[in-house]
Amino acid sequence: MEYVIEMLNIRKEFPGIVANDNITLQVKKGEIHALLGENGAGKSTLMNVLFGLYQPEKGEIKVKGKAVKITNPNIANDLGIGMVHQHFMLVQNFTVTENIILGNEPTKAGKINIAKAAKEIEALSNQYGLSVDPYAKIEDISVGMQQRVEILKTLYRGAEILIFDEPTAALTPQEITELIEIMKRLIKEGKSIILITHKLKEIMAVCDRCTIIRKGVGIGTVTVSETNPDELASLMVGREVHFKTEKKTAEPKDAVLTIDGLVVEDARGVAAVNDLSLTVRAGEIVGIAGVDGNGQTELIEALTGLTRIKSGFIKLNESDLTKLSARKITESGVGHIPQDRHKHGLVLDYTIGENIALQTYYKEPMSKRGILNYKEIYRKAKELIAEYDVRTPSEYTQARALSGGNQQKAIIAREVDRSPELLIAAQPTRGLDVGAIEFIHRKLIEERDKGRAVLLVSLELDEVMNLSDRIAVIYEGKIVDIVNPNETNEQELGLLMAGGKREKAGETS
Repeated sequence: MEYVIEMLNIRKEFPGIVANDNITLQVKKGEIHALLGENGAGKSTLMNVLFGLYQPEKGEIKVKGKAVKITNPNIANDLGIGMVHQHFMLVQNFTVTENIILGNEPTKAGKINIAKAAKEIEALSNQYGLSVDPYAKIEDISVGMQQRVEILKTLYRGAEILIFDEPTAALTPQEITELIEIMKRLIKEGKSIILITHKLKEIMAVCDRCTIIRKGVGIGTVTVSETNPDELASLMVGREVHFKTEKKTAEPKDAVLTIDGLVVEDARGVAAVNDLSLTVRAGEIVGIAGVDGNGQTELIEALTGLTRIKSGFIKLNESDLTKLSARKITESGVGHIPQDRHKHGLVLDYTIGENIALQTYYKEPMSKRGILNYKEIYRKAKELIAEYDVRTPSEYTQARALSGGNQQKAIIAREVDRSPELLIAAQPTRGLDVGAIEFIHRKLIEERDKGRAVLLVSLELDEVMNLSDRIAVIYEGKIVDIVNPNETNEQELGLLMAGGKREKAGETS
């Protein structure tokens, strides 16, 4: 059997942790091979070894049967290996073409020949069905489109083997469908793909084989057509996983959050939230369902004090939050799990302990008379790291050194531990594996059962259906309907999210 890639008995260590412990991965030509594992299992580390970003302590790499030493990404590129990273490596104010040719510029008489490059990129884009405008600026295009640019970057450099690291973590459902089609087309053109993921649905839809890693150790490789999501989930986490979270019927009490006639403008001065009204009561989870870009981001920013409100009001119990600062809103009893953990959730160069203290560092016992009490900060962090199963060498580790899922768990530990009266959970499980998702869903339901109000904003329809006691559908900045999850389905929700109407009107409180 000829493999295009063989990683044999790879061992990679970091201070205090063995990230890859004697792992073997063998990829056949023309297949989509999934690399499955929990957050922090060592998937990205293994692929960073293959791409030359890390050097292994032990093991051998073969490309098309020949042993190779990949000491940097340029060597990986020369061997036909390209990587599409989870967090895109793009220069925001450069055009698509400028980003793709960066470091590989075609020149004519000492000048960069942009027109020639743009033509080549357009041809590549058409060949693979990527439809990207070569002259668009990165900052002006969607996340899904930016990902296409990353794919084109690897193809422009002649990649035959493509590594996709969590490629669907930030995509809308439509963009995920498009990406799956793109991957199938790449395989038809003779490429081979390694897909790092923990989304079982995607593995079942598009992959040929799947190698599972658990806590840095290779568990084995299975043929996808001969397995099922339950088996994959238990191989990944080492126990049975429950996809549906058990919960008792909600017993909502008084209104905690009242939004009335809210108008919020986006950066262009257009009303992104347009006369929106909604109530969330104590002891219930209200899920907001909508296609990305219908005002969800602006609504969350208004509720958390990150943007100005044009008109309308927001009340928490009897307190008016409309003009308060972000800190005052937090102190009034609002917790916020942000949709972008790097932008609004963490200071990446701070330790995990410091990040966990971000909402409380200025209060006793975390500080006294303006002097930080680091002993108490790290004692509390250690306690929460254990409770929330944040996998980190220690509480002193920099936040940027953790996997995305463990960064997310640290944020959730910080916000839920304060047990706020209103918890705003925006994309709380984005980029998380099934074990972590199950844990976080349980925590959100525990908060509800303690009598807290939870506002869930998610692009994952099954998450909204699974967790919510009521679902508010947002379309063009307005709540267009409120439905009971037990009396609807994904098709009906999809229709409402696209601006359609139900045959029978439901409750609209």
